[in-house]
Amino acid sequence: MKLGLFTVLFPTVELEQLLPQIKKAGVDAVEIGTGNYPGDAHCPLDELLAAPTRCKEYKSLFRSHGVDLSCLSCHGNPLHPDRELRKWFRETQRKTIRLAEKLGVKKIVTFSGCPGDGKGGTFPNWVTCPWPEDYTELLQWQWENEVLPFWSKEVEFAREHGLKKLAIEMHPGFVVYNPRTLIKLRKAVGPVIGANLDPSHMFWQGIDPIVAVQCLGRAVFHVHAKDTKMNEQNIARHGVLDTQPYGREMERSWTFRTVGWGHGVEFWTDFLSALRLVGYDDVISIEHEDSLMSPAEGFQKAVAFLNQLLLRDKPNAAR
Repeated sequence: MKLGLFTVLFPTVELEQLLPQIKKAGVDAVEIGTGNYPGDAHCPLDELLAAPTRCKEYKSLFRSHGVDLSCLSCHGNPLHPDRELRKWFRETQRKTIRLAEKLGVKKIVTFSGCPGDGKGGTFPNWVTCPWPEDYTELLQWQWENEVLPFWSKEVEFAREHGLKKLAIEMHPGFVVYNPRTLIKLRKAVGPVIGANLDPSHMFWQGIDPIVAVQCLGRAVFHVHAKDTKMNEQNIARHGVLDTQPYGREMERSWTFRTVGWGHGVEFWTDFLSALRLVGYDDVISIEHEDSLMSPAEGFQKAVAFLNQLLLRDKPNAAR
């Protein structure tokens, strides 16, 4: 396994400065945002696509610092009912796929998206219960008319550009948010679809991330290292569906934390072992959304925590 960093953590630091700093800290690989929700602070997407020489220079930058470019990330909502937003999200994703081909990157990370409540909708509508029947009907309409047609074409586009891994981050608010919905999409449109497994989003839904790994198996394409602290007292009062702003930590049912600050060593060693058992020996990419720590401190603590746990060497054959 390799220790990675999702570089959106440091959007104001130039890539040429950031790479040697994180390499010195112990990071082996980076995940780069190309636009949409992650922004494009470290990836001039249009410039790279337009200039082959610039693209070559960009690729060599990582090599010169001994840091792997593990994947490109363009999390967006390609199913957004607002046509202008939908167009923007989709164009960025397609450009990202094309750039991955030029850079020799083997996977991209994104969201599945969420449609509205019909052709006239203007806001995404995430269905979370089967009754009244309106919701079941809406969910069926979304998958048949929006989700499957789009992703079938997107998988074909990815194949045409040599990309074999579209890692969908299972995230509430989108149609793929847990192992069941990820597997549903994968079965429908093919094995180019896999999971970006972020344990933090599993925890607050009540999903055991280790069981999620076992359920997904070889469909785990990428892993984010981020934690969640559950506030059991607030959960007992209000449940886990929480729309309180992230900054109201005392009122919330859960809060995103740096790895090790929501769940301890025992969980993370079991989680990393479960990944190895299903054949995942790729990058563990640090992501920071901890509202109680600065990005720099969160990064330092995550690196120190994970560097003592990562399974870097190949195991000997069992006897």
